[in-house]
Amino acid sequence: MLPPPRGSHQWLAIVLLGLCWFLPPGRLAAPGGDFPGSAVDNLVVRKGDTAVLRCYLEDGASKGAWLNRSSIIFAGGDNWSVDPRVSIATANRREYSLQIQDVDVTDDGPYTCSVQTQHTPRTMQVHLTVQVSPKIFRISSDIVVNEGSNVTLVCLATGKPEPSISWRHISPSAKPFESGQYLDIYGITRDQAGEYECSAENDVSVPDVRKVKVTVNFVPTIQELKSSGVMLGGNGLIRCEGAGVPAPDFVWYKGERKLINGQQGITIKNYSTRSLLTVTNVTEEHFGNYTCVAANKLGTTNASLPLNQIIEPTTSSRVSSPAPSTAQYGITGHAEVLFSCWSLVLTLSSLSSIFYLKNILLH
Repeated sequence: MLPPPRGSHQWLAIVLLGLCWFLPPGRLAAPGGDFPGSAVDNLVVRKGDTAVLRCYLEDGASKGAWLNRSSIIFAGGDNWSVDPRVSIATANRREYSLQIQDVDVTDDGPYTCSVQTQHTPRTMQVHLTVQVSPKIFRISSDIVVNEGSNVTLVCLATGKPEPSISWRHISPSAKPFESGQYLDIYGITRDQAGEYECSAENDVSVPDVRKVKVTVNFVPTIQELKSSGVMLGGNGLIRCEGAGVPAPDFVWYKGERKLINGQQGITIKNYSTRSLLTVTNVTEEHFGNYTCVAANKLGTTNASLPLNQIIEPTTSSRVSSPAPSTAQYGITGHAEVLFSCWSLVLTLSSLSSIFYLKNILLH
């Protein structure tokens, strides 16, 4: 701290003496000049902003000083603080205001403005509150658990006012959780796997959000096993749909015999959730029961399905489509021929009548 100028010793001593003599505990001054018994002025700013603590002077006030708790900051125009962020914002006959740039939580607290009037020293107090945006400083790491386990997620945050913590499961069917730093999940299921979002909020700024991923291992299940019949010499396909975490490995059996990819007309293609077995140039030996086995480190499951033969229709068993018939009109066989003849006769008769009438009219 820098030593005060010599000329300020006398009046500063008077000011500090007046502080002790005239102000009992809890009776502080407020702006406007009505010092005795007035309420404390409160100033709220966000961390990083500039705070201006205003002190309004009475007529006849000659000098002023700013104190933070028991430490002198400014006395008149003399800077007693080594903090470059602190300065006098306004100094005239009506106002003597202190400015603090880039405020931090360490600046939080009471500040006292003391002025020397013609009669007695008087003071006012400003309580500076520094608000801090929420910040998550600790959250659980991504975890892998087995289905049925109990899980506890942790999310800790700082801020002023103290932030509230809330959790959300990022899922369309997710249910809301109670607010709190700890999220307990008892007997977790595969549907509860995924990302969990922690949000810290205190209305000072936008919430701070972090995520943690929960992976739930479970025993494989076979959801669908499907095949279509096939004719001799054709190609057959059996599809096995499964699920499991970790992703299951698929193995195929025909009866008790394990099938090998690329042997005896068998092709096997495995994916993370399905396996496709293709049989090319099917023979009698290919028909029978096929078993799909899905396995991971937690367990094994299987399902079976027969590959059936489709009998190709023979020539003698083929049914020819009937020829178009006019039976729907009630005319068949000879009756149809007779009807056609009568139609021709009527048409010729009509033409003869027309020519006959034409000749009569001309003559």
